[in-house]
Order: sequence, then structure tokens, then C-alpha cells
Amino acid sequence: MNWSEPILHIDMDSFFVEVERLEDPRLKGRPVAVGGVGPRGVVASASYEAREFGVRSAQPTSVAKRLCPSLVVVPSSHGKYGDVSADVFRIFRDFTPKVEGLSLDEAFLDVGGLRRHFDTPEEVGYAIRAKIRSELGLPASVGIAGVKFVAKLASEDAKPDGLLWIAAEQQVDYLRTLDVGRMWGVGPATLAALHRLGVATIGDLADLDRTALVGAVGSATGSHLHELAHGRDPRAVEPDSKAKSISVEETFESDLEGVEVVTAALLGHSHRLSGRLRRAGLRGRTVTLKVRFSDFRTVSRSTTLQGSTDGSKMLYETATDLLEAVELTEPVRLLGLGVTSLESAAQPSQLDFDTNSEWEKVEDAIADVRERFGASSLRPARLARRPGDSDSGQEP
Repeated sequence: MNWSEPILHIDMDSFFVEVERLEDPRLKGRPVAVGGVGPRGVVASASYEAREFGVRSAQPTSVAKRLCPSLVVVPSSHGKYGDVSADVFRIFRDFTPKVEGLSLDEAFLDVGGLRRHFDTPEEVGYAIRAKIRSELGLPASVGIAGVKFVAKLASEDAKPDGLLWIAAEQQVDYLRTLDVGRMWGVGPATLAALHRLGVATIGDLADLDRTALVGAVGSATGSHLHELAHGRDPRAVEPDSKAKSISVEETFESDLEGVEVVTAALLGHSHRLSGRLRRAGLRGRTVTLKVRFSDFRTVSRSTTLQGSTDGSKMLYETATDLLEAVELTEPVRLLGLGVTSLESAAQPSQLDFDTNSEWEKVEDAIADVRERFGASSLRPARLARRPGDSDSGQEP
């Protein structure tokens, strides 16, 4: 049994796009981008069919449409992606507690503790991919190596929907042929400096005199790149620390104008935030409202409740109270709602004369339905779309 490579880097393929394809199978096989559809729209995720035309994330949607006239653009639905991400990370933690999340759809895992249950780390990688596919219907790519740097490169080379295992004895040979621009810490300025030294591949970098490298890019960067080029990366997988805050926020395609429109958006935020708290098994006492106006001026207001909460009703009422302290003199570009002072929902909560036990039962029932049938299966009537309404793509 070979367990010299216990580190996995798992990256969900075109995550936002694939989540949208689960709800709309007509999108499968077509060039699709998820992101903003308005004049300020930016691509958040592109399918591999779209990438063949040069469509990339962080690209203005208008540019993406020029590159790919047949591109289907789906509005972002951040609450939905957060929900699915929580399911993905639950599967990761079903295999190992050593999970270091990098984003909604990407993480390092240390699976060394499974050596008594699997013959190789490759088998673990296949098992995780299979579970994600069977339970969530999503593709994932896995890189396996003895160090984090190489595992991440391997997952990139495994895409789409593949697995690449770099054995310890193959690690240096694997690195030598790769473009030096793929290394961590090599930005445009550093890349230009390396090219001036005649460095094009990681192998070229490994062969370069260390003194010359340090002289060209500086001591810290030069030493860091020298070590990586030889496959030396001592960083361990660091499991995620306990959450200090949970929040939701959205930058709107069209600025919000008027108290009624803003409070309706806050209602949606309250339900999304409540769902995230419940899935995390947490409640919070301090509620913070964040408002960014069209001129990019940002204000925030906070309050600490008498007792902790995870309920959408309490979150919404608190958010609207905080909103009263904000002068809506300009259209609203971004709206955020978050909670801190978190505690386990399993802890007894402080009694409050304003608490409505019957409403808490309703919220529990709503949460159960959403857990079973999806976040959009139940929503407040105020947020229900009527014929002719525009679809913001947001889940409540």
C-alpha cells in the first residue's frame, strides 16, 4: 500500500453552471455562463463548452456574448450555490475531518487517516467523486499528491471530471514540464522577471541558481519559488476554524430604489441567512446590516439581541429596525445581512417574553420542507413571482 501522497485537492467543475443544470437539464451540452446579465454583469462561472470560445470567469458578460453568440447566460443565485456547497463539504467531512476550504467549490483534504480503510489515496479520491455524483449529481476533479502545491496542479490537469494521482517518485518529473506561470506566487511582474532569466518551465526554475533567482525576484519570493520548484511544500492541511460569522449579501443587477423594494430584498436575505444558520447548527446574537449605495458609499448598522436566534422572522424584524437608521438617499447597489456572537443551536436559549413558540414551530416545519425539497420549495408570498415579474435568480 502506498500512502506517501495523502493530500487531495478537490475542485468542483464549473460549479455554478452544473448546479443550474441540475434544475434545468436543457442547459446540458450547451455553452452556458452564470453571472450578471445587466450592463455591469460579470461572468461568475463558465461551462467547458463556453470556454472553448474564450469565455472565462471575471469576464464582462458583454465580452463573453461577443466571443460566443450562442452563449446562454443564467443569473447568479448565490443562496442556492451556498446550499449545495454545504452538501459538498458535508461529503468531504464524511471521509475526513481534515478539510481546508478554499472557496465554495474547492478544498484540500488530508486523508491519511483512511489508510486502514482504503488501499491507496487514489481509491479515496474515486470514492469521494462517486459519492458527490450519486448524492448531488455533480462532477468533481481530484488531484492527489504528497504536498498541497502539487495536488492543486494535479486537479487542474485532471479537469474536467477526472482524477490525477502524482506519486512521490514522479513528483519532480511532473513539475519540470509545467509552465512556470502556474506556480503559486507567480504574478505578472514575477513572471516577467523569470522570463528575463530565460525561465519558461518549472524545470527551468529548478535548474536556476538560487542566488540569481533571489536577486531577480527578492529573497522571500525567490526562496519560496525555489522550494516549490523542487516539490517541497511543508504546509499542512489546516481544518477550517470555527465559524465566527455567517452572512449573506448580494450586489444587484439594477440598483434598488425605495423602502418597499429594499425591505423585500431584506426578507429574502433573512430567509437565506436563517437557512445557513440552521444547516450549520448555529444561532447568533449580533445582527449586522450592510448597505452600499450606487455611489459606492457603504454604511453598516448592528444590534445585539437579548437572546440568540436562527429564525427568519426575528432576523427580518431586526434588519428592518436597523434599516430605519439608514437614510436611503441614493439607490442601493449592495445589501448584506449577517450575524456574529454565534453559539450552538443545541445550547438552551435564553427565554424572551417576545418569543412566539408557535411561530418557531412553523419555522421548524418550513426548514424541514426546504431541507427535503430545496430552498425554493417554500417562500414568503411577498417574494412569490407573478406573471411578468423579472427573475433576479436569487433564492430566498
